[in-house]
Amino acid sequence: MTQQETITVAIFDKDYQISCPANEVQALRDSAFYLDQKMREIKSSGSILGLDRLAVMAALNITNDFLAADRGNQSAQASLEAQSHSLEGSTLKVDQLIDALKAAGA
Repeated sequence: MTQQETITVAIFDKDYQISCPANEVQALRDSAFYLDQKMREIKSSGSILGLDRLAVMAALNITNDFLAADRGNQSAQASLEAQSHSLEGSTLKVDQLIDALKAAGA
């Protein structure tokens, strides 16, 4: 069983105590820092928004970034699979040519 740890993170000048598995503490700290930075970025854009609206806008921006990266990963994976199939086909053709040359020389 994974040991839980309670840590305090600061997001937009407010402290939150959050429990997480001990092996995920740094990831949680990094996530809180990233969220804090996104909220400050939105706040500095000029609009004076309430904390709830800032949090929602930050969540939407982060989700959009994540989905764009995920689409990019899926596209790269599809391209890699296509290249792999092409390489397999080329390897098969080379093997067939080698076999034909061996048979002709025998």
